[in-house]
Amino acid sequence: MPDTIPNERIIQETHDRIRPYIHRTPILTSSYINQLSGCEIFFKCENFQKVGAFKARGGMNTLLQLTREELQKGVATHSSGNHAQAVALAAKMTGTKAYIVMPSTVRAIKKAAVRDYGAEIIECEPTLSAREDTLREVVLKTGATFVHPYNDYHVIAGQATAAKELLEDVEDPLDYIMTPVGGGGLLSGTALSAQYFAHEKNTQVIGGEPEGADDAWQSFTTGRLVPQTRPDTIADGLLTSLGDKPFEIIQKYVADILLVSDPEIIHAMRLVWERMKIIIEPSCAVPLAALLRNRERFTGKRVGIILTGGNVDLADLPFN
Repeated sequence: MPDTIPNERIIQETHDRIRPYIHRTPILTSSYINQLSGCEIFFKCENFQKVGAFKARGGMNTLLQLTREELQKGVATHSSGNHAQAVALAAKMTGTKAYIVMPSTVRAIKKAAVRDYGAEIIECEPTLSAREDTLREVVLKTGATFVHPYNDYHVIAGQATAAKELLEDVEDPLDYIMTPVGGGGLLSGTALSAQYFAHEKNTQVIGGEPEGADDAWQSFTTGRLVPQTRPDTIADGLLTSLGDKPFEIIQKYVADILLVSDPEIIHAMRLVWERMKIIIEPSCAVPLAALLRNRERFTGKRVGIILTGGNVDLADLPFN
């Protein structure tokens, strides 16, 4: 695959490639949440995906395109959550070794999940520089291929397949598709799928982001890439800086990025738990929180929301 923004053909080929290795996740609705929001919402449940998150798509697509020589040396990444599990599982499925750099502060339950897939964990201090330095050492020592969590067109093409399925499985056109935005892999991929596969080609894509980690909103608003500094939010999957490759796509194809507060995220998360009886993580609740904060914008509309993941520590929930 050329190192270029994925086009319709590339996303279709990506979907065909990863289809045997992923779940085609269900789309659920809630009459109560529809009534509360004043619109019709279709939830694409990637919390039911392998590893419990959409990240399985991009990780799988990347590893399936490595050469035999690259697979012999293994793959490496740094992650504190879902991307770590995605790379570990993809490595197991492709018969290669995964080296995962994880901060020492990551909860034991997350490390256990990564180890269960057969990956080797290398711990580091809980700073971005420590993660990057440790990863660099691992790659130098092992010759492993670095699998970036979002700033990679293979990953973006993989993440795009979630929205492609959503558009295929909802019969009538959607007015909007909403996703969270952290590094931007999912939001940019979703925007591409909306361009290529949406009914009537007029579905708008909107990102949701926490106020305490608003670098994507700042970047989108100013038109220049603004790095993440001192993020502070319960949505721990959205703490990273927006990548330059996703940003280029987001600038061109995303309609808006909406901000939400942590209390609004917790409210939306609890709403899904209580009314839909499914587990989602805080980052996953951000798009619904953004919709509820901006009800007037979505009144009477048909909205797809990608529920990105359901990996939470049940001993540390944000509500009683």
